[in-house]
Parts: sequence; structure tokens; C-alpha cells
Amino acid sequence: MSFLDQLNPQQREAVETTQGPVLILAGAGSGKTRVITYRIAYLIEHKGVMPESILAMTFTNKAAAEMGERVEKLVGGSSIAKPVISTFHSFCVRVLRRDIEVLQIPSATPGQPPIGHTKKFVIYDESDMQSVVKSIMKRLGLDDKQLTPRTVLSRISWAKNHMLDPQELYLQSADPKTEKIAHLFEEYRKELRKANALDFDDLLLEATRLLKTAAPVREYYNRRFQYLLIDEYQDTNRPQYELMRMLAGSRHNVCAVGDEDQSIYSWRGADIRNILEFEKDFPEAKIIRLEQNYRSTHNILQAASSVVANNLRRKGKNLWTSRQGGTKIGYYEAPDGENEALFAADHIAKYLRAAGHGETTRGETPRAAVLYRTNSQSRLFEEAMRRYSLKYKVVGGFSFYERSEIKDMISYLKVIQNPDDSISLLRVINTPPRGIGKSTIDTIEHVALETGLSLWGALVEAIRRQLLPQRALSALKSFQQLIADAQGLLSGTFVEQLEASAEAGVAWAPSPALPEAPQMLQAAADDSLVDDAAAFDPSEFENTAFDFGGAYTGAAEANHLVRVSVPPAVEPGQQDAGTTDIVTANSSTAELLKFLIDRTGYIKILEAEDTPEAFSRIENLRELVNAAADSRDRGETLEQFLDHAALIADADDYDERSQITLMSLHAAKGLEFPLVFLSGLEEGLFPHSRTMLQPDDVEEERRLCYVGMTRAMDQLILTRAVYRRRYGTDLPEASVPSRFLEEVPAPLIEELGTRKTHGGTAALGRSAGRSPATAYTESAHYSYEDEDQSAAWKRGASQSSRQKPTAPAKPYNSIENISEFLASRGKKFSLAKIPVAEPTGKRGFRPGQKVRHPKYGEGTVYQREGEGEEAKITVQFPRFGLKKLVEKYAQLERA
Repeated sequence: MSFLDQLNPQQREAVETTQGPVLILAGAGSGKTRVITYRIAYLIEHKGVMPESILAMTFTNKAAAEMGERVEKLVGGSSIAKPVISTFHSFCVRVLRRDIEVLQIPSATPGQPPIGHTKKFVIYDESDMQSVVKSIMKRLGLDDKQLTPRTVLSRISWAKNHMLDPQELYLQSADPKTEKIAHLFEEYRKELRKANALDFDDLLLEATRLLKTAAPVREYYNRRFQYLLIDEYQDTNRPQYELMRMLAGSRHNVCAVGDEDQSIYSWRGADIRNILEFEKDFPEAKIIRLEQNYRSTHNILQAASSVVANNLRRKGKNLWTSRQGGTKIGYYEAPDGENEALFAADHIAKYLRAAGHGETTRGETPRAAVLYRTNSQSRLFEEAMRRYSLKYKVVGGFSFYERSEIKDMISYLKVIQNPDDSISLLRVINTPPRGIGKSTIDTIEHVALETGLSLWGALVEAIRRQLLPQRALSALKSFQQLIADAQGLLSGTFVEQLEASAEAGVAWAPSPALPEAPQMLQAAADDSLVDDAAAFDPSEFENTAFDFGGAYTGAAEANHLVRVSVPPAVEPGQQDAGTTDIVTANSSTAELLKFLIDRTGYIKILEAEDTPEAFSRIENLRELVNAAADSRDRGETLEQFLDHAALIADADDYDERSQITLMSLHAAKGLEFPLVFLSGLEEGLFPHSRTMLQPDDVEEERRLCYVGMTRAMDQLILTRAVYRRRYGTDLPEASVPSRFLEEVPAPLIEELGTRKTHGGTAALGRSAGRSPATAYTESAHYSYEDEDQSAAWKRGASQSSRQKPTAPAKPYNSIENISEFLASRGKKFSLAKIPVAEPTGKRGFRPGQKVRHPKYGEGTVYQREGEGEEAKITVQFPRFGLKKLVEKYAQLERA
């Protein structure tokens, strides 16, 4: 039986339409990955296309690896060559490693090297980028409190995603802050060029610029790749779109797969117009819709479709499923955020117990996910899971490659590969401590500024000119020798260097560690002590080596060369016996790491600490060596290993074996779970308050809600808190139910654990007449495990209604009290009769109502605080934002 017989008619049409541009609108759970992989297999098996002439690009390493595995199963061993399946950034790295030097321009100074990046460039991660911006702001005397490095980098990234250079950003600036950022952008570019470094945005920009400006390079890739497949096309930004146009060439054999209803990344540059206007770019394009959902039940699909149907910017699809019926959409209204989290933990615990007794639907592996809009919401859910002794995994937490000891070793490797990488050099020059203090580093930085050299060049110059005290010079020479020896290992000349040193009478010895080294290492590691449950998985290193045929000759031979043992984590009282064996051949990355760990004494210092945290960090270092060994076995070079470490993303951290996963809605894209909790459905939280002023932003929030709902296979539960504690407030504040709740058809909703209402979701959670303090006190001992939970609510509400409000005491410095005080002292004091205008306007407005203000125009009531004369209301005005008004003076009318 042909594998094509496993496809439905729409999927088969998408697979068999191979010539010309094709846009596949793939609804949630409609099998788009299957279509992409079967299309690749169809091209190879049925159309006789050479595998290496097919290029498929996606957004995560995990998706690329899954596609590669599926294609391998379909095609089998019919061909040694393989299609190139890669992330956008990984593909761009390979292109730039091959040809980036084409972009160099000759230096105006005779004898100087060309200006531009070399093939040995390094990739800066988020912390490296922040370090660069901080150093620039410090040099320019700018206050990083008023304009934070994170804000600067965000604006620089925005400009790059819109393909604007510093000059264009400056010309578009409308305020002094943007002008300052444009100037910082220019300095940032200079610093990266000096360090021979690229950030993530540069990988896309430089690859696109290379293909645009270098016709021979573009023509090579147009000949090489005859078929182009783009996954998640709705999430592409402008540089990715331009890259696609360059690679498409004149054939236009482009297959773009995406779903406009799942475009949720505009904040990082994604442009939904790319998918909405595909036909404008390719008028001959064929549109194929995949509308059969294989994941969710009918009820879940109907609820999600009803929500997203309120958006205007969409092409439209009619999703359907053969899984008719299913449980209704659960809705739980918690009194506060803590109770919301406890309810989720309790429900998941019961679900897992039932699964243990074989009571789950369709016999799938029991898995549950709690999805939230912002990562800060995870704290309450983590605490609740721990209270129930449930094992869980948080996606988007502290990455393996972000841990202090791992970044130290990666920085060493970066300096060995590219000594001009100033950020990595600053990290390791005194790690572990070797006697190179702040004054020494300041001197080196001053030399670099004075001469225009990189920090490494300035270090060499400082040693040559004897600009420092003898002790500092000795420490610098020791560090310089360490890097030179490591470079010798990498190139296979280490033995020759040792012989030359022996002839010169120079002794070879490990770098000396200072007595205070353990404490200094511990201080540096405070931010990396994380739960070992998030252990590093070496299998994440799959699918990073791409075969570029004869054009790419960077693969190294995996020779086993230097044997520098990594000392084991010794127990107190045991003896450590580490040996070093030198073999005359090129070193692999794993052996280079062992050499660095041995020469720096890094593990010995951690052993001296003799703490559980220190031994955990030793295990992390050994795991890094294991990862490098896996890289060596795949024949990868040091460059390729570093590239992979830089391109690991949060989405790749998801472990499908975890029974309970806590993650943001953005991180959940592309995943599925039998049970899903969608939490925090409150105005200002979801949709987020930052998105309320722009209709397009609200539409993206609605798409995000649709993505979250369609992650559920069997059961979906929506939750919100009536009162939620917000930053800077002493008491929880009342919340307004999310508009997305009102967009779910009422017949699909089943309320869980709260009072039963029959007014549909529009009436959900609208509890009027109670202050936050009162409600919070009443529900302090609220139990979600009670059989009749609504009774406690009603009891509390009736007690609240019987309480008579007491007149507020007069402030001690009020006019009335002052007059009484003077009268008691025999002084005459009379109050002036000032005519006070009688307040106008209506009162009693509730959250969600439309109102009109004489100055601000029409708006929507967002929040109400208090009752009577002291009532305050917060109103969202489209043109003026949120305004808090005293109701009796607000002069509001119903709109």
C-alpha cells in the first residue's frame, strides 16, 4: 500500500501539487507536519527529485528533528543523500560560515585586513548582547536606569526585524529617546563587528544581504535547492520573507504551510501580512485548506472556532472533526489566584489517579498542561503542584546553557575559536580567579579604546609594552598561554608548542587558582542553582549537521586525541588522581573541554566547596563534555557545536514524557495534551493590558486564546480568579472576566465548583457589591474539595449583604476637626460657605459597560472599587488609555 493512501483528500492534494507556489492553510491539529514530510517523501520516491535539492525550514530544533525522523522512516535507505531540514537560524549560520567573507570590503589602509566578519564569527546570546549595550552606555555616560539595556535591545531588534539601519531609525525617530537608541544601535553594530560577532537577528539579516548582493552565491543556492518548504509561514518576519524570496529563484517551487489564526509572534517581528498576502507575491499560487482536525473533540473545536471567528484579519476555515461530542468545556471561577492553582492541582491529581486505573479516554498516556499568559503566573501553580506532591516540568525556565558554569566553559571555547570576542573574554579572563583584577581589566579596556583594537589585541599590546605591574603581567601571560595551548590542541600543534617551550626553559603547569576561588565561583553561580529535574538531554543535539555537498568543507575528522581526564566528583576523604595524556592529532571539542577543565582547575575548586550545589555543578560540566562527545561522534567541528549551543530555544526544552507541564501560551504552540487548563482569563491579564489600545493587538490575543484552546485533545478547562493580587497592592483587586469567555457559546460550558448560573458566560464571575478586602477575608478558608462549594459563596454573600456600612471617621486634620479643636480653646473659627457644584452624571456603572466622558469620549468600564460616595471606577478610553475617576464627579453618561 502506498503511503499516500494514509492521507485524506485535501492532504493528498497538498502532497501531490509539487510545481509552482502552493499555500497550505493548515488548521490546528490538521496534520501539517505529516503533509510536509509526505510531500518530501513524494518528491523523492515518486518524482525522482534528488534529496539534497530539497530545503525545508521551520522554527525549532525539535520540529526539524521530528521532520527528519519521519522522512527517514518514509524514504528508508533508498538514498545516502538527505534533504536539508533546518531551522531558519541554523540554515543562515551554515550559509554564512561558507560565504560571509564575500561581504567584506577592502580596508582603506594598505596592509590592513578587509573590513567585515570572517567565517570564524561567534554568535552572541541575550546576556552577551546586554553586556555589549551596558559597556557602550557606560562609555557614553548614559544612565541605564532611565534607559535600560533590555529596552535598547528590544528597539534594536524591532529595527532589524523591519530591516532598518541606525540611520533610518534615527530619521524615523519622533522623540529624544529613539534618537539616543539609534545612536546606541550604531555603536552596537561597531562593537559586534570589532568582536567578529553576530546576534540572532544578524544571522537572518546578513544571510539575506549576502543572497541579495552576491549574485554567484544566490545562483548557487537557486541551483542547489529546487524545492522549498516553509513551515509556520504565519510566523515569518520581514528578513525571513526576503530570504524565502531569494531562495525561491525563478522556479517559484515554494510550498508555504501555515495558519493565520495561529499568528502569535508579532512582538518579535512576525508579520501576518506574509500569509494573508501570499497570492499578491505569487499570483499563480494554489490555495489548499486542511480543515479536518485529528486532535480535539467537537466541543473543544467548536468553542475555539467561535472565539477566533470574532477576528477580522483572517482567510477563514471550517474546521471539523470525526470525534463528535466529548466533555463540555469546564469553567472554574476561583475566589483568588491561589485557589485557582490549587483547583488545577487537585483536578490533575484526580485525573492521574483515574489514568492509573485505566479510566482515560482512548488509552492515551496521561498528560496535562497548565497554560498561562505570563511566566510570572507559574509561581502559584508550582507551589500548588508541590503541595500535592506532583512532579511537573516548567518550560521556559533556566536553560542548561544559561547556567553559570556552562556559560564559563562555552565562553572559553568562543575565545579559543575567536580571540576577538571581547564579551566572552571578559567573562573568563579571571574565571576561575587567577589574579587579574578590575584595575588590570580597566587598563586593557583603555588600551583597546585608545588603539581601536579588540580586548585580546589590547591584552597582547599591554604585555608587549609592559604597561602593568609584574604580578598582573604574569597572570595575563598565564592566561594568554592557556588560550594559545588550547588553540594548539585544536589545530594539532600542541606538542610542537610544548617542545618549543621546553627548549626555551618554560615550565608547563595548570593555571594557579587563588585561595578565594571557591567563594568567587560560588558568587558567580548564585543565578544558576536550579532544580536538577530540568536535566540536560543530549538528544537535543540531533539534526544540527547539514550536508551542503562539495560546497561546504567544514566537517572535521573525529580523531581521538588529547586524553585529559575530567576528575570525578570525589567524596570527602577520597584521593583525586587525574592524568593528562597528549597525543599528536587535532583535538575534538570534548577533549578540548577536558583540557580546559583540567588546566583551569575548575572542578577542583568546586570539589573544595564540598556542597551539594557544587557537586551538581560538576555534574553539569560532565554533561557538557558528554554533549560535546556526542557532537564529535557526529563529526561536528567546534564551530558547529557552538552554533548549536547558541541556537537552543525554550520550545526545545519541552519533554513529552512529562505528565504535568507548566508553560506559557506562546511556548505551547505546536504541542497537544489530553487535559489542558487555560488560566487567568481576566481583562488586563488575558487579553493583556498592553494590547487593549490597538484592535490588531487584541486580535493577536484572541489568536493566542485559540492556540491555547486547540492544544486540548479530550478536556479543556478555563479558569479565572475573582480577585487577584497585583504588584504594588496590599489587597487583591477585583478582576473583570475576559471577553474571550463571553465569546464561548454558553451551551458548551459546564461550570465546575462554583455557583450554578444559567445566564451564559456573559454572566460568569460578575460579583457586584463586595469590596476586595471583604471578599478576600470571607474566602480565606474556601475549600475547592467541598461537595457543595456554592453554599460557602452564598453564605458569604448573604453575610456581606447584611453588614451595614459605617460612616468613615473624619481625618484628624480635616476642617471640621480643626474648628472643633479651636472652639475647645475658646478661639472663634467659622467655616467659609463655598458654593460647591452639585455632581452631575449617572452612577452605578459596572465593569464591561460602555460610557461617555465629556473630555475623553467613549470608553469601557474596566474596574470598579468601592460603593456609594467613595466609589472609583477605572475606564479604558481608546484614545487616552486607562483613567481612574471618582464616580460622582466623573460626569459619565451611558454610551
